[in-house]
Amino acid sequence: MTVIDEVYQEDRAPQPAGHPRILSLANQKGGVGKTTTAINLGTALAAIGERVLVIDLDPQGNASTGLGIDRRNRSCSTYDVLVGEAPLRDALVATAVPRLHIAPSTMDLSGLELELGTTPGRAFRLRDAIAGLNNNTSPDADYTYVLIDCPPSLNLLTVNAMAASDAILVPLQCEFFALEGLSQLLQTVEQVRSTLNPNLSIHGIVLTMFDSRNNLSNQVVADVRQFMGSKVYNTMIPRNVRISEAPSYGKPVLVYDLKCVGSEAYLKLATEVIQRERELRAS
Repeated sequence: MTVIDEVYQEDRAPQPAGHPRILSLANQKGGVGKTTTAINLGTALAAIGERVLVIDLDPQGNASTGLGIDRRNRSCSTYDVLVGEAPLRDALVATAVPRLHIAPSTMDLSGLELELGTTPGRAFRLRDAIAGLNNNTSPDADYTYVLIDCPPSLNLLTVNAMAASDAILVPLQCEFFALEGLSQLLQTVEQVRSTLNPNLSIHGIVLTMFDSRNNLSNQVVADVRQFMGSKVYNTMIPRNVRISEAPSYGKPVLVYDLKCVGSEAYLKLATEVIQRERELRAS
């Protein structure tokens, strides 16, 4: 029995209106650029005027570290929010990027599933926390996008993220097993949609670590585009040493080196994400 099956019987209150647009960055396969994309897409969205919150749901806390949040400055984290000890607003930390905040994580998250056990409503802890995020009394303080960095597995943390989200953004590495992992993720999304969150959709698939000199990379791109069609973003994130270096300095690549090809790619991706949002609202 999966985590989704276990929580299926819980009462499901309707999703509150007026919440920010919530996107989970998810892939059950590790090492695909999920956290890197969360950090840099969030930075790019903020750079073009959006108010963005990154929620770090990975116990490793790499998104928090990559945005320069020292572990000593995580006295209130997403763990405290999910166990009900603090509202989400109390966990928010400003980053060096204007209009970009993060709710950091700690290793305490790794024991959350055991701690909550069979607690009613445990799959909706994050959704309920986000529902109280925007107070609408001060629009300048309200977030327009929430990006959730999920752990690389299907556990209660990932289920919370998907139950809270409007859509899933899938980073997909240009490598041999990409389509196999994608197929598994699509099954998971469908299961969440049919049991916990009927409004969940795939926002798009972003191809990461693309190397045009590599025949395998080009073949993976062709296969994914054939398989998923228009769901695949036009923008591809290239292999770029500056993207790899930036987290060690606690900076997004757009802050570390704005003019590198990696930064340009994430700015293009942010523009494409916003364009898809406009098309969704118009349809």
